[in-house]
Amino acid sequence: MSIELSVVVPVFNERDNIPPLVGEVVAALRGRIPFEIVYVNDQSKDDSLDVLRALKATTPELRVISHLKQSGQSTAVRTGVKAARGAWIATLDGDGQNDPADIPKLLDARDAADPDVKLFAGWRVNRKDTGSKRWASKFANAIRSRLLRDETPDTGCGIKLFDRAVFLDLPYFDHMHRYLPALVKRAGWRSVSVPVNHRERTAGVSKYNNLGRAWVGLKDLRGVAWLIQRSKVTGTQELE
Repeated sequence: MSIELSVVVPVFNERDNIPPLVGEVVAALRGRIPFEIVYVNDQSKDDSLDVLRALKATTPELRVISHLKQSGQSTAVRTGVKAARGAWIATLDGDGQNDPADIPKLLDARDAADPDVKLFAGWRVNRKDTGSKRWASKFANAIRSRLLRDETPDTGCGIKLFDRAVFLDLPYFDHMHRYLPALVKRAGWRSVSVPVNHRERTAGVSKYNNLGRAWVGLKDLRGVAWLIQRSKVTGTQELE
């Protein structure tokens, strides 16, 4: 049976979150749609790779790709999408805060949407992060929305569903995963935000801090704004 959906999960030092998350993906999708799970190990320093190797023996849907050099979350997502066999991609953060039970909700939204909607972005309406992290995210979302006009309330949510071919046609750069709605709009497609569940981290530690993320975000915003200003979208017609 051909794969219709690839669930891509980038992971770095998340050994305790891997088994429960894989189990939840299987519970949410097995019997509903032909799928695969593509984990991309971004040179974890713990034994995440060994955990994944053991899970492959009991989870036929699981594939594991390992970076030879630590490359960051955006590159890990892109690695997984390039390796994916499904025409549609669902992404999850490896920390377990995204709920795989929301993937069917995104699939239902896709099935009900117009064909020009190519991205279904999760919207964490009840975030379970610290107060400082929620405030920093709210501030960053307000600036991003004002500058990029991407009409998305929560572009940083890790759970998304998108067309593989559309994603691979987008300009690639580090941290691009945080700007998918704006980049998809730049390419002439539409995105829809779908309310999703959000959970507290139960194991491991966050790989980001508010100050570092804000500094990188300001530089990225200028770059994405420049890409939007310089873009042109045109249709084509082949002569018969």
